[in-house]
Amino acid sequence: MFESLSQKLENAFKNLRGQGKLTEKNMKEGLQLIRMALLEADVNYKVVKQFIADVTEAADGQRVIDSIRPDQQIVKIVHDELVKIMGGSNAPLITAEKAPTIIMLVGLQGQGKTTTAGKLAVHLKKKGRKPLLVGADVYRPAAIRQLEVIAGQAGVESFSLGEHANPVDICVMSRGEAQMRGCDTIILDTAGRLHVDDAMMAEVRQIQKAVTPHEILFVANAMTGQDAVNSAKQFHDNLPLTGVILTQMDGDARGGAAISLIQITGCPIKFVGTGEKLEALDAFHPQRMADQILGMGDIVSLVEQAQEHLDQDKAIKFAEKARKAEFNLEDFLEQMQQVKKMGSITDLIKKIPGMSQMMGPGADINEDELKYVEAMIYSMTLQERRKPKIINGTRRRRIADGSGTSVPDVNRLLKDFEKSKKMMKFLLKGGKSKKMLRGMPSFPGAR
Repeated sequence: MFESLSQKLENAFKNLRGQGKLTEKNMKEGLQLIRMALLEADVNYKVVKQFIADVTEAADGQRVIDSIRPDQQIVKIVHDELVKIMGGSNAPLITAEKAPTIIMLVGLQGQGKTTTAGKLAVHLKKKGRKPLLVGADVYRPAAIRQLEVIAGQAGVESFSLGEHANPVDICVMSRGEAQMRGCDTIILDTAGRLHVDDAMMAEVRQIQKAVTPHEILFVANAMTGQDAVNSAKQFHDNLPLTGVILTQMDGDARGGAAISLIQITGCPIKFVGTGEKLEALDAFHPQRMADQILGMGDIVSLVEQAQEHLDQDKAIKFAEKARKAEFNLEDFLEQMQQVKKMGSITDLIKKIPGMSQMMGPGADINEDELKYVEAMIYSMTLQERRKPKIINGTRRRRIADGSGTSVPDVNRLLKDFEKSKKMMKFLLKGGKSKKMLRGMPSFPGAR
């Protein structure tokens, strides 16, 4: 997410290093690079023009504060302007004073609307809500069946009158159905089309007038860039949209849609889809998104994910062992399995401040190779996991044969494991990052 834009902005900031004062003159080249980076990231040109004007106004004439370099100062200014342009703060979902709250999802076909309905249901369920998924797409073959399957996977209720029913009737009747089943939130999955047309707009307007939803959320694929922005504007011209959900944000290295949408439509981005799993839906926080764009990581989201997925007692015990460099391969395997519950290892690492620059552009961890690491540890005896130093040449050959790997693979695992013990002990005792990084082992697959 934003990898291309982050790298281009970093290059732009480098041009401002060594300057004693920020002026329009010495910023000209840097701002031109920022402008090009945003345009190449598929940000709307009107938004880019206004953004550059705002950054110039905020930065012009500012003197360097104490030891802060001009490039660091401009990063702060760009960060603040990005936060502002993306809405300033998180826009939470509206909750009705009297249940049920009705959320209507609209958008073009193929944008991930039905899957997003399931993700939203899972998100609300975690918040203690009881959602009802409503299948109102009677046109796309098997759309209702797909929603029923997703509802089953999400562990929530679903309702529809079938493919031959009127979509407006389905949505109207869902209110009574929700009350009967004790559901406090209704999520309406309406039909999409390949493009915006009069028939589609007439139908969603009828549904909107019939059920008066509290939220009307436009679902768009972030990877379609300006097409997503233009479609959202067309919908907003016909419907009182209350927000946007961007799907496949994890696959969009440019990020232009996220930066442009709010300015062009006036609608806040409420959620972003960050993966295929039903749990992969995150509330949109402009501050955190700006942090990620500028390579500052997203430590808040990382902590939230850890609190949600990790066994806190096990994590504390592991930290104690790590501090004394007493953890073994059995502990290592357990922690790796815990961390995997949080999602993509590459994405998690990039949420650590400064790690994006450390790994470099395009540096990903090959998560398939982590499976080989697990296989090698599983091929060890309990004694070998607890005392890796006893693993001699004969044992290494047996472990390699048992895990479908090679002896050099086993050697590398044991070597990296020893380095990681030293690194973790040093880190937990407050060691300086430069010294720490000299002994840092390679991540499996990131070679």
